[in-house]
Amino acid sequence: MLSGNDLERYDRQILLREIGEKGQAKLQQAKVMIAGAGGLGSPSALYLAAAGVGTLRIVDNDRVSLSNLNRQILHGDADINKLKVDSASHRLAQLNSHVVVETIADTITAANAAKLSDGCDLLIDALDNIETRYILNQAAVAYRIPFIHGAVNGFEGRVMTILPGKSACLRCMHRGAAPLPSKFPVIGVAPGVIGAIQATEAIKVLLNIGKPLLNRLLVYDGFNLGFQEFKIKRNPQCNHCGQLNET
Repeated sequence: MLSGNDLERYDRQILLREIGEKGQAKLQQAKVMIAGAGGLGSPSALYLAAAGVGTLRIVDNDRVSLSNLNRQILHGDADINKLKVDSASHRLAQLNSHVVVETIADTITAANAAKLSDGCDLLIDALDNIETRYILNQAAVAYRIPFIHGAVNGFEGRVMTILPGKSACLRCMHRGAAPLPSKFPVIGVAPGVIGAIQATEAIKVLLNIGKPLLNRLLVYDGFNLGFQEFKIKRNPQCNHCGQLNET
């Protein structure tokens, strides 16, 4: 049941026939895990909180550093050396105090990924290395949790939505060994664009509306300002999702 405050706060999106009061109430009941409170996690979390997603679980074990601040807009100068989950929680409470923010200052591993994602309706990949993305992808597939992949490098970024049992997963796309983590360049607006698209995809999946990026990789080129789309085929021999039946 939406309150008078809810009806006013979310007035513009309730006007959308695809959402309405019923969809808004559904968003308020949803729980989304955001893996990473950095460049991608910042816009994703801000827009999902603004949209009224009821619970955001933010997982990140890092502390804010000065070099983060060109792109990680959940944090500011006063947050340097604080845990990112703490400054993220504070910022999100300022934006929308009605959203529950669960903070977990931990590193995602194969041993804890299932526990971290337990009870969530959707997972957002706001990570910065492929090895941890594989771990989260495998947990999403195993527990059939929708998973929104995002990545950036320089002026570029990419997004793909994964519905286990219905679409290709991240491992279908990357079939080789995970490269070693390395420092890479990023213009701050690139994760802003990709994180906003991830939040859009999350809202569509939570409400079962629109056409998500299933079996499609959307690639953003900010330098030349264009988008390309690549079809991704599900791999029947994928060691993450190959054994799943269609749902």
